[in-house]
Amino acid sequence: MEIISCHTTSCCYISKFRETKFTDPHHSNRGKGFSSSLIKSSNFDHPYSLRLNRLTHYRPPNTVSSLNEAYNSNVLDGQVGTTSVTDRNNRSIPKVSIPSLPDKNGGDSAAPISSCFWEWRPKLNVHYEKSGSGNVDSPAVLFLPGFGVGSFHYEKQLKDLGRDYRTWAMDFLGQGMSLPNEDPTFRSDEYMLDGENDHWGFGDESETWAKELVYSADLWKDQVHYFVQEVIKEPVYLVGNSLGGFVALYFAACYPQLVKGVTLLNATPFWGLLPNPERSPILSRLFPWSGSFPLPSGIRKLMEILWLKISDPSSIAEILKQVYADHSTDVDEVFARIVETTQHPAAAASLASIMFAPKAQLSFEEALSRCQMNKIPICLMYGKEDPWVMPIFGLQVKNQMPDAPYYEISPAGHCPHDEVPEVVNFILRGWLKNVESEGRFVLPLLDDNPENASYDVTKDLEFFRQEGSRKSVRVKLHGSNFSVWNWFLSQFKPLLTEMSRLNT
Repeated sequence: MEIISCHTTSCCYISKFRETKFTDPHHSNRGKGFSSSLIKSSNFDHPYSLRLNRLTHYRPPNTVSSLNEAYNSNVLDGQVGTTSVTDRNNRSIPKVSIPSLPDKNGGDSAAPISSCFWEWRPKLNVHYEKSGSGNVDSPAVLFLPGFGVGSFHYEKQLKDLGRDYRTWAMDFLGQGMSLPNEDPTFRSDEYMLDGENDHWGFGDESETWAKELVYSADLWKDQVHYFVQEVIKEPVYLVGNSLGGFVALYFAACYPQLVKGVTLLNATPFWGLLPNPERSPILSRLFPWSGSFPLPSGIRKLMEILWLKISDPSSIAEILKQVYADHSTDVDEVFARIVETTQHPAAAASLASIMFAPKAQLSFEEALSRCQMNKIPICLMYGKEDPWVMPIFGLQVKNQMPDAPYYEISPAGHCPHDEVPEVVNFILRGWLKNVESEGRFVLPLLDDNPENASYDVTKDLEFFRQEGSRKSVRVKLHGSNFSVWNWFLSQFKPLLTEMSRLNT
């Protein structure tokens, strides 16, 4: 295992596998070896990139409008305790001014990011980014991405939190820039279907290095394990969004000695459809193929059809519209990087492997119970307007772990760290200080009064964006007295109050 390349860059990533020269995948994806030069998003000329920018004035239902009309968006006085904001129950909501992000163009105030590759196993090279290497006395923080993205999705965290901590973000194998640079199968032209020459993994037999390769939660858990041991070389704080949250919790449950704490950002509470062969050996025999290479002929034909739709830039744009609650968020770079990944010849077969991979050996609930038993600190941050991992999933975690702080962020969708990074970074900094100080620093939003941790606290966090705009995000910290049932009843209280008013 070795780090085979690592370099610092500000906004454009030119990656290198040993002596492999990287070229544009539009012009070279037919050979045995493949490499990719990631494009600079500001120069990405694509009609769907422009379409996303037109979403600036779109307000999805129950999103931005969830902030009461009494809020004045032009007020940003930086004072804690200002009560010019009211919620739907006419309760005053304090306002808190929080720091903005450092210069997004990589100025002196932002931590520089290094883009690296680490060879975990033969032919399996893991891409990761890091910042803050000079903060030798600070905790190590590892960010794990959601499905379909990669380390680039955490650059707003690495540039900001890298000023105070040592931070890493990795691409899971089979995704992002951790896709293989060789075909995991070899093929015979006489058996090749139309269009299969565009895709890797559709051959007749697997290469030796890929015989047991399945892009599963267990593989990613092992990937994190060896990365922490071989690259970071000390226990870490894990931060995971969506799939990354599932893997973070799974890893923490299996290797508690390597984890100092876990932050879940809209973590998916389940992953995988097929039974795990270790847990359900008899049931798993009913499924003769479970994500290995090569793909069966029927799966190849299915992926040929599905991939046309999945990799279509218009489909990617629609998904981004779903998962980002505030459509004024600039997602051009995220869009460009996802499109770039779909152009890799291994992308279609990798997706098939992911879709048909077995479940993890532990369920989300079992992993959570193990973390609770091992007293691993957990912080929950969930975007309230997430259409996929809805608030009830995060609140169930809170119900199982009453002492874990739960921050409900609104408006924010499935990726709060990218949509409102100022808020996520502010809360994460405060939580890390709280854990590192063993409680001497109180949790964010508690106003130096730890007794408030038993109750719900709501505040509007306000900040400036670099283009000069002001933004306000409502954050509700659910205390240890929280119950799902009381929360459920509270959702109907405003409606009942309004019905009562109309009847009088």
